[in-house]
Amino acid sequence: MNVRERTQEFERQMLAPWATFSADTRGRKRLEEECELRTPFQRDRDRIIHCKSFRRLKHKTQVFLSPEGDHYRTRLTHTLEVAQIARTIARSLLLNEDLTEAIALGHDLGHTPFGHAGERALHALYPAGFRHYEQSVRVVDKLEKNGKGLNLTEEVRDGILCHTRGQEAFTPEGRIVRLADKIAYINHDIDDAERAGVLRDQDIPREIVKVAGATCSARINAMVLSAVENSREGNICLSAEMQQTVDALNDFMFSSVYLNPFAKSEEKKVPGLIEALYTYLKQPDHCPDDLRQIAEEEGYERAACDYIAGMTDHYAVELYSSLFIPHSWNVGFRG
Repeated sequence: MNVRERTQEFERQMLAPWATFSADTRGRKRLEEECELRTPFQRDRDRIIHCKSFRRLKHKTQVFLSPEGDHYRTRLTHTLEVAQIARTIARSLLLNEDLTEAIALGHDLGHTPFGHAGERALHALYPAGFRHYEQSVRVVDKLEKNGKGLNLTEEVRDGILCHTRGQEAFTPEGRIVRLADKIAYINHDIDDAERAGVLRDQDIPREIVKVAGATCSARINAMVLSAVENSREGNICLSAEMQQTVDALNDFMFSSVYLNPFAKSEEKKVPGLIEALYTYLKQPDHCPDDLRQIAEEEGYERAACDYIAGMTDHYAVELYSSLFIPHSWNVGFRG
């Protein structure tokens, strides 16, 4: 029995009957020889961590566009916080922590620059529409490793696809990530909004504080505890009272932060920037060389969409500036 087999035997003995066992994975699109050390879900986690799209998350907006301070969340820190919350829930419910972590780490790989403002802009431009959760699957299936993709297991791919809207994941671990994502962004967005001076502690409605707590850590703890206490046999849920509180907190954040004119003042510039890049890049002469094959197979608009979605905030601004903003003449003048 090698290390992987020993781990899989441990899963059989220690995890709940309704957990997802790595030995029973639905597999990958392309068959691969098993690793002697790692289970399929552990390999998926490692592939995601080492891919280029994961590294680029550190320079992508979470809520506030390119904030000046060092302590605001980015798409990468959000991803790590989702993984931590999801792993805690999975461990407490005796579900597969490796699968949960892999889904959490990969769930936002396809997110655009400039957060949801960038997503809305691309959705309006690309004829088939753009949804970041679908793009995340496209990243791991096709765009990474020079078109080969990461060849992840079906369980991880499904969890990534279903992490935010529509049909729920077919694994309980995927459903945990969906809940953990919301717990993370609601609470950490409050923390960032307070740091930015958009919110104060006392602005949060008293009925929410009464149920969930007055601090970020208290609210996360209360929500995680509610999930652990109320989830049964793979059905991941909060108590009715806590679910109502989360919904109320979400509504509060939309009215106070996500749609706040001061907090989102710079977002009005995003659609014009994205449209200019998209219009330029979808022209055959301007298609990046590494996306030429996608352009030939799926069209230049698809290639432009993929290229923009993969950009960091900084790169998108720099490319726009180099293409559309006049530069100073810096060659020495000889009179």
